[in-house]
Amino acid sequence: MAHHINQGALSAMFTGGGTPDAQPVVQCVQIKPLVGQQGTSERYRVVFSDIRNFCQSMLATQANHVVTDGKLKKGCFVRLKSFQANSYKGKRILIVLDLDVLEELGECEKIGEPKTLEITQDEDVKPNPTTISSGGFYGSKPEQKYQPQQQSLPSRTTAPASSSHGNIYPIEALSPYANKWTIKARCTNKSEIKTWHNKNGEGKLFSVNLLDESGEIKATGFNDQCDALYEIFQEGGVYYITSPCRVQLAKKQFTNLNNDYELSFERDTLVEKAEEQDGVPQVRFNFINIGDLQTVEKDSVIDTIGILKEVGETSQIVSKTTSKPYDKRELTLVDNTGYSVRLTIWGNSAASFDVVPESVIAFKGVKVSDFGGRSLSLLSSGSMSIDPDIDEAHKLKGWYDAQGRTDTFASHASMSAGIGAAGGRNDASKTIIQVKEENLGMSETTDYFTTKATIIYIKQDNVSYAACASPDCNKKVIEQEEGQWRCEKCDKTFPKPEYRYIMSLNVSDHTGQIWLSCFDDVGRMIMGMGADQLNELKDTDDKAAGEIFQEANCQTYIFKCRAKMDNFQDQQRVRYQVSGASPLNYSNESSKLANLIKLYNI
Repeated sequence: MAHHINQGALSAMFTGGGTPDAQPVVQCVQIKPLVGQQGTSERYRVVFSDIRNFCQSMLATQANHVVTDGKLKKGCFVRLKSFQANSYKGKRILIVLDLDVLEELGECEKIGEPKTLEITQDEDVKPNPTTISSGGFYGSKPEQKYQPQQQSLPSRTTAPASSSHGNIYPIEALSPYANKWTIKARCTNKSEIKTWHNKNGEGKLFSVNLLDESGEIKATGFNDQCDALYEIFQEGGVYYITSPCRVQLAKKQFTNLNNDYELSFERDTLVEKAEEQDGVPQVRFNFINIGDLQTVEKDSVIDTIGILKEVGETSQIVSKTTSKPYDKRELTLVDNTGYSVRLTIWGNSAASFDVVPESVIAFKGVKVSDFGGRSLSLLSSGSMSIDPDIDEAHKLKGWYDAQGRTDTFASHASMSAGIGAAGGRNDASKTIIQVKEENLGMSETTDYFTTKATIIYIKQDNVSYAACASPDCNKKVIEQEEGQWRCEKCDKTFPKPEYRYIMSLNVSDHTGQIWLSCFDDVGRMIMGMGADQLNELKDTDDKAAGEIFQEANCQTYIFKCRAKMDNFQDQQRVRYQVSGASPLNYSNESSKLANLIKLYNI
């Protein structure tokens, strides 16, 4: 087997010496999964050997499939098709972007006695942390006295770097510790300029999504950088971006990209349009079939592709956040799973939409909703491609022309018939022990139930919050100074807030006890007064306020609840939220008990 391996290839990758093979064959001698941030893709460390040397390597996430598919195994042989060679903390590390497993060669024990690749004294650099997002690749933290530095080393990718830009970094390799780098990436999405105003001042920003063969990353320009760079970036264009440019942890609530990091343009960040526009992917999709949407968790951000079956008329809604009108348009998509789904597009995309029905549309960055069954909404950071030249689109078009045009499609909305609005939902009646034993709220979907229980304790701390006085707002307000309460959502200031309940109750029945969360409407009914009155009473007569809480205890209600998995302080727990409550109707309860007794045939 030794004759299949390109001996000395690993050393040549890093030093540039000799005549290294463009796609060397090496042996895999170790595979180890690495634990990353929660919710991010799993990463794998692999050790490759060329008989003379072995080298620590990291698989890029798009190459994970060779592990998950069971192809890459200890002892197998691989051809490295695309990679980035770098040096960190006195060690070599190879970032593998693409590889083929040579399954026809089988597997065998480690060949030879390879030695670790060492950095010679004349090419050594100061210790610095790895750029790989793996929670500490080598299991040690950087010493604070050193400034992060990096040694640029030869790289081989399918798109050779321009000589004027030196070595091109893959997006996958960027981290807060990377220094003096250049990426070559395609702008797949550019946002509109957004403005903000808060107590710290005002400003503006825009963002772009950048894509290369290794991955995607979001980049944002604020204020002066917004002015300087907004017109330079155009969707579909390819650009060189050169540091200094801040690499920071991604704010996951503002991006739909699978990357632990994001970029923030700085004053001296260099952005140049590439003369050669090829060699960089157009867009990267991770499609979810329409028929599989029921298995996707609510509020997830996904990609999907389908045939445009129907196009709705444009309508307008008023944003609760900005009080500005927005255009919306509803589309109906179908695919070969036999399902249809309603997808909403917004703003300029809705107003200017002129795609012909029966076209294939690929959507990137749509949010999954469970309102009236599964539906989709295109995010402002998302995009759509009409009749894209990709395999999935050609297959869909072929299926539709052959049989799909005459097929009947099931709707996700029809699967949720009977749930309807909260008031019309037929929620099963459960005892507290049944709620726990049936693991309600532990699945991906929300569970609904009613329970008859007695209040045994009310948390008196943080029983209410200061809310905006505008109708239908209810957002929390901040006291900037005495008599000045500001709502950022409404962009208004009020002399005083309107307090609203946000209560935690411990309730019990004959089978056990449970904590419930409830809001203002339920709180008013339980306490017998509004949160404003209760706060005033606590300020003037604390003893009287305590008596109000005592009177609310030991009262029995029928609680309509929803159970949903929640994250609190990095721990998962089930949250039971009250959507409605009513006092006991003793006539109805007596009838239920009488019917229950009859079941025993006494």
